[in-house]
Amino acid sequence: MDTLSNRAEAQKIAQLLDVLPEQLDFLHGLPAEDVRQLRARTVDALYDDVPDMLDRIAAATKLVPAGVAAAISQKALGPRLAASVAGRLEPARAADIIEKLPVAFTAESCGHLDPRRIAAVVDRLDEDLVVRIAVALAERGDHLTMGRFVGHLREGALRRILQLIDDGVVLRVGFFIDMPERLDAILDLMREERLASVVAAAGDGLWPEALAVAGLAGPERRARMAALAARQDPARLDGLVRTAHEQGLWEALLPLVALLSEEDRRAVAALPSLRDAEVLGGVVRAVVATGLWAEFLPLVGVLPPESRKAVADAAGELPDAELDAMVLDVEKRDLWDAVLPLVELMDEPAKERVFALPAFQEQERQG
Repeated sequence: MDTLSNRAEAQKIAQLLDVLPEQLDFLHGLPAEDVRQLRARTVDALYDDVPDMLDRIAAATKLVPAGVAAAISQKALGPRLAASVAGRLEPARAADIIEKLPVAFTAESCGHLDPRRIAAVVDRLDEDLVVRIAVALAERGDHLTMGRFVGHLREGALRRILQLIDDGVVLRVGFFIDMPERLDAILDLMREERLASVVAAAGDGLWPEALAVAGLAGPERRARMAALAARQDPARLDGLVRTAHEQGLWEALLPLVALLSEEDRRAVAALPSLRDAEVLGGVVRAVVATGLWAEFLPLVGVLPPESRKAVADAAGELPDAELDAMVLDVEKRDLWDAVLPLVELMDEPAKERVFALPAFQEQERQG
């Protein structure tokens, strides 16, 4: 999940700084938690050290009716500055002004509001208004801002919003959700048919978003999403495997495959992409790097014979240091029953290399 979490956090910082996400490519590869902390410090720097003028404008709004303050926000301030001023107001006063603003103006302003003020302001808004703002954000394609707000919404508003936005929006917003601890409750608001429809929408170029949502969900919901994905049309499901290969997302996909029933796992194993030696070699290298042998081996066990041979060959071509690390990991997790059949499929030079590894020799002495 680190790759996807990193990607989401970097895009959130890009929005805060009003720069293109590509300008922050240097953040890729860093631990997601480090990037998350950088975002929090960016928020502090942007919203704590502000010109005195904002406080003077905020103070002035207290002297006029909310409707007048709303008119000034539209005519004189504009969405960005209005959001900055709202962040300096008491939440109740900010909510009073927001309720007098056009929904389109508020939606445009939302992305500039101090994220630390969202909960207090949203809690004071009328539910109908919250729903209309959410729909306006969806229509603007501002999924990142929706992800910032969605965790603070009450169940009633969430239920209504889910009825008004399409499946792709659900996935995109879930990718950016700032409060993943609320995700299970949101998923539970959807019936099985709707959740299946949302998962199916991932086939339209949204597999990374679906993987991120599944990875953030709790075990039960994660297993549901994994099963629904495995039951997609094979051509669309094949796109998931290709996406994992091309974008380096095996760390997000393999734990989901491990949750599948044997029947669903066999459906995945039969995909054309898992007959591709390049794809299989990529997944072996990823498994070595992430230590996901326990998650990968159940899939290997149901692969077609030629695919299992390709996995064995890819493992046999690993450098000695990586092979030794593999053996150590297999020993630690007691996975020999699943790994030894792979070793048997290797050519003789590769077998000899495995048997000569220090970790394997140690295992033999202990066995």
